[in-house]
Amino acid sequence: MGTAQRRDRQTGARALLALISAGFLLLAMCVTLVTVTPAAAAGPVGDCTATEGAVVAVDFGPFGGKVERGCDTTPTTGYDLLHDAGFTTEGTQHDGPGFICRIGFGSGTPYPTAKQEACVLTPPATAYWSYWTASPGSNRWTYSQYGAMSRKLKDADVDAWVFGGTDIGGSTGKPAFTPDDVRAGDGTETPDPGNTPTVPAGQVDLAAAADWVAGTLKDGERVVDDGADTPNYLLTTEALYALAAADPGNADIAKAKAFLAAHTDEYAYPSGKDEAPDATAAARLALVAEATEGDPHDVGGHDLIADLVGHVCPAGPDAGSPTPGCTAKGDFRNAGYGDGQALAVLAVARAGAEPPADAVTRLAQLQCEDGGITSILIRPGENCDGDAGTTGLVALALHEAGGQDKAVGRAMAYLKKTQRQDGAFPGYTGATTGSVYATSYAAQALRALDATAHADAAVAWLSREQLDGGGFGFEEDATDPALYATSPAVLAGAGTDLARLTTEQPGPTDPPTTDPPTTGPSPTGRPTTAPTRPAGEGPDLKKGVAYLTSAANLRQGHYYPGDPKLPGADFGLTIDGAYALAATGLDNDALRGIVDFLDQGGRDGAGKTLQDWTGAGTKYALGGSMGKAALLAEAVGRDPRDFGGKDLIAGLNTAVCEKASKAPDRSCPDKGAYTYAPSVFSQSLAIMAQLRADEKEAAQQPIAYLESLQHDSGAWPSLIPATGDSDVDSTAIAAMALDLAAGERADKAVDKALAWIAGKQLSDGGFPGAAGDSVNSAALAVQGLSLDEKRYDSEITKALKFLAGQQNPDGGFNVARDGQRGSNLRASAQAVGGATGISFGLLERSLEGTTPQIVTPDDPAGGTANIVDTDGGGGALASTGVQIGALVGTAALLVTSGCWFVVVTRRRAEAEGRI
Repeated sequence: MGTAQRRDRQTGARALLALISAGFLLLAMCVTLVTVTPAAAAGPVGDCTATEGAVVAVDFGPFGGKVERGCDTTPTTGYDLLHDAGFTTEGTQHDGPGFICRIGFGSGTPYPTAKQEACVLTPPATAYWSYWTASPGSNRWTYSQYGAMSRKLKDADVDAWVFGGTDIGGSTGKPAFTPDDVRAGDGTETPDPGNTPTVPAGQVDLAAAADWVAGTLKDGERVVDDGADTPNYLLTTEALYALAAADPGNADIAKAKAFLAAHTDEYAYPSGKDEAPDATAAARLALVAEATEGDPHDVGGHDLIADLVGHVCPAGPDAGSPTPGCTAKGDFRNAGYGDGQALAVLAVARAGAEPPADAVTRLAQLQCEDGGITSILIRPGENCDGDAGTTGLVALALHEAGGQDKAVGRAMAYLKKTQRQDGAFPGYTGATTGSVYATSYAAQALRALDATAHADAAVAWLSREQLDGGGFGFEEDATDPALYATSPAVLAGAGTDLARLTTEQPGPTDPPTTDPPTTGPSPTGRPTTAPTRPAGEGPDLKKGVAYLTSAANLRQGHYYPGDPKLPGADFGLTIDGAYALAATGLDNDALRGIVDFLDQGGRDGAGKTLQDWTGAGTKYALGGSMGKAALLAEAVGRDPRDFGGKDLIAGLNTAVCEKASKAPDRSCPDKGAYTYAPSVFSQSLAIMAQLRADEKEAAQQPIAYLESLQHDSGAWPSLIPATGDSDVDSTAIAAMALDLAAGERADKAVDKALAWIAGKQLSDGGFPGAAGDSVNSAALAVQGLSLDEKRYDSEITKALKFLAGQQNPDGGFNVARDGQRGSNLRASAQAVGGATGISFGLLERSLEGTTPQIVTPDDPAGGTANIVDTDGGGGALASTGVQIGALVGTAALLVTSGCWFVVVTRRRAEAEGRI
């Protein structure tokens, strides 16, 4: 449920990046600008070895400097590493020293200078110190989802700080040097600024491409070889892929599909219909079925998925009795090349089956030392020479298979490094011209893995290579079109790929309505009442609620702590927990305890109340926080116009921005945004709160602004202003808000959003998030997809099974499938509430029959309960909510007694959650 712990650090990163819920760790301090000087015992880099000590590098390249390194022989935290390594840091007046705004080296000038950044408020998402980490032995940077103060270092860890910007997943802005460069000392010179293209966006003419592709089909059903009437089955599948992407309603799709089904034996079973299939052909036919709403288990009388899975090579030719069609253990029989292996993995994953582990491992073995992937099914020790086209396709397959994050990350780094400044990719090592085929598959993978800028640049180049007739040639400046090159270019131009390609279209909509009905179907047929799932489907909610309400977690039955070592509450996480309890209805007494504490002005162990967190009634009022609190009041039958002693609805109405503020004032990102609301989560929560309070007119500008942030793909970014990323959590919450708003425009936006979310589902049922295969993202996806439960029943079922698999014996949930094991409070709150499938816009729970709580506002409710480690938890609505901690302002309103308080937004990943 929660949100980003990233505060402290991260570079101050973008607190916003926290994106999603920002957490608060209030550390009182009476200073204005905090400067931390290097520790006297700073250790030279040479004092650290390959196995002892941690090393940090700071890139001063944007300020005309170089990469400076230092180390700590007895590492503790990432924050201490900076100072022990000889660096100085300065925080912001608003957030305190933990939110790093300026970094200097030794007695040198700290950057950015005061003229470049005042360091009063949280730095913007486009210009801040981002924090990157690498584990011992790893040569891949990971964007830190924890603050530097919360990162616990081990010997041989490596950290890096880079000035610039990135999205919440860290898909851009990585260091231009590698962790190994830092370890070896080769990263101390000013690095190459990287190879991110800066070409303007362009679009492929999909209609022209569809016309050209349709023209290659004889009788509308098959492609034939030149000069003959011999069917070319492979190219017929390519034509189908292209038409599905560019013109999903084309009548030739059904005819060509029927033709292929009738010739399945001839194409996919050349050795006999009862023999092992040609894996590449079988995979192609399965993908055709999956993309056109068919059944890959029944194509031409064959269960293609079972035949693929049932014919994985047990060994290679060196075995005592070699199997024909096998070059190594894990090959799909007769796959022949890396693309065939990748297509088979994709086909199996799309069918909802688990790709054979040996087959996935075999695919990963095709990766070369530089991260590229070869098209040849090489064996260990053989020459490896990767190319961008194969790398893109295989990276996509490994991503869908899951469990191969390291290989996928290396492949993505290879693609970004290989891409030319004009957006193109060469077809092979040493090539001097761009390849349409390679650029197309690279673009597909880059888009699927949210490297949007690189994908856009590749598509822009493709658009310039499209020929007058609509087709594409193989190489740059080609004059003759070829179907094998045109098909992947069309998929890239349509923003899709073979893992997500579908001809399924949103259903027709009825005329728009002014007011959404309170029951029954919405104009698109989506239910507006809570979904109903079979009992026992998904995680054990009773155990989950017991975990959330245990004395070890819920302090004195009133709130969740922001940090187990400190007395203060994390009000955002506390509301997340209340949402979860309201959704299940399994412990209304515990829910009442939380609500009464918030409503009656209860103080946490640090003496703070709910309104210290929202800023309601002050010039630093946080729209997302007020919206989150108001939604809880509405959900449990309290009055949001008098909750916690404040009129939160009046506060929201006042917080709607009339125009964008000018620097250094960052209160308003744009017209229609809410003050100090830096994420789509905050925007969406506030909209739902206004609509539920019948403030429809006041919500119109915020709704219009939210709609304007949606990408063409249907996804929403995490942050405001948008940084170009696409985020499952934010897309789900935005869909809930617009579903509540209703109307033809909103309904179409929701349909696109849900289709995008469904397309991001991983083979294990989970969804990608900042922490990997994420519990938080899966839970929010369930809530979003449940807006159209009938259409997305299978995806919801798979996601619930995934969540059940991440629940621990204590009832809590892991942060992610491949992350650190152990229950996380923030992820658990999101999982419990999300598994019900109930939208925040519809959440209702009566507190009748519960026992009123007596709260004494003047007495801190500190207590000494044994609080479990919440994984750093921080703040607001995890994804759902936004308080993004530092969000500009929060601390400012905590200015009492002349002191500023540090706002620590806790880790965004779902590792902390989203709501």
